[in-house]
Order: sequence, then structure tokens, then C-alpha cells
Amino acid sequence: MKVVAINGSPHKKGNTYHALTEIGKQLQENGIDFEIIHLGNQMIHGCIACGGCGKSRDEKCSISTDSVNEYIQQMKLADGIILASPVFYAGIPGTMKSFLDRAFYVSSNNNNLFRHKVGAAVVAVRRTGGSSTFDSMNHYLNYSEMILATSNYWNIIHGRVAGEVLQDAEGIQIMEILGRNMAWLLKMREQTAETLVGPESVDKVFTNFVR
Repeated sequence: MKVVAINGSPHKKGNTYHALTEIGKQLQENGIDFEIIHLGNQMIHGCIACGGCGKSRDEKCSISTDSVNEYIQQMKLADGIILASPVFYAGIPGTMKSFLDRAFYVSSNNNNLFRHKVGAAVVAVRRTGGSSTFDSMNHYLNYSEMILATSNYWNIIHGRVAGEVLQDAEGIQIMEILGRNMAWLLKMREQTAETLVGPESVDKVFTNFVR
């Protein structure tokens, strides 16, 4: 089994990285492979609403000038996905938001590539805005019918300079428990794969309120 973590911070080894590392330790202790994909410092274009991924249905975004399509395939092959982000103006940083919009739109237009994978959102924040950012990332996981791993509080850890989150004792405990709970869910999912058939996937019904 494998979990891929998307690091949406511009800093490769900032506080978002340190939070993921704490989760990764727990996963690896449970025999689960763990990989961090750092994309927060890349040039990633936002979704242009062309609908190309729904027309081609080849599991690819029509924008091919960055690594988004490569990362979508890595997420598709993984058993678990962690979305991790710092906080910019009480929300998800632009690069991470652009990636999430495109990756999850491609997934939804291609038979829901991430459906029933184990997922979690993680936020590293200096002071405030953690809850709103955490909530925003959970929208993507919920929309994709993923199985959400939880901890004993919101998955938010506090610190300013790189490594300072390691002093947040409660935050570290949250990450450790999240890692153990995620490992448990992954193992349950694997052990019941042949004995418990999941709910059948259905085509989404779209409605609007303008007539």
C-alpha cells in the first residue's frame, strides 16, 4: 500500500513538510509506503474550464505545460492521498488551488479516479486561517467520495519559521494520530476488498435553479 502527500507549500522543507513527515513516520511504521510530492514552488496554471478532460476521457488535463497530469496518475495509483497546505490570506495558496481544481476535475470527469481512496487534509499555519483552509481542502475529498481519515482535533499545526511546528505538542499529536488512523483505515480497506463489495458508482445528477 502507498500514500502520496501533496505538499502545496512554496518551501520544500517548511512547516507543511514537517507536518507530513510526522504522519509519514506512523504510516511507514505500519508498513505503508509514503511519498511527498512537492508542487508548491512550481508554475501551475489554473483550470481554464475548457471541458477537455470530460471530452477526451483520457485521465488528462488539456493543459500539458506542467506536471499536473503526472501527479494525477500518481494519485490514481495510490491507496491514500494527503492534501497539505500552508495558509495564504486565510486560504489555500494559488498554486495549490490551481492544482486541486484541475486534478480533481479530471478525476470527476474520468469515472472518479480517487473514489474510495483514504484521504486527509493537513494545514500548517502561523496564527489564523487554518480552519477555513482545512475546510476548503476537505471539499475536494468529500466531493470525490473518499474515505476521510481523522484525528483527535482538526488537522492543523502551528508554527512560523521552518521546523517551529515541532514545538506544537498538540499539533504533533494530531499528526501522529492521523497517521495511525489512516494506516488503520487503509488496512481495513485492503482486508475487506474481496469480501465486502463497495457501493456501486452512479452517474452524477446535475441540476440548476435558473429556468
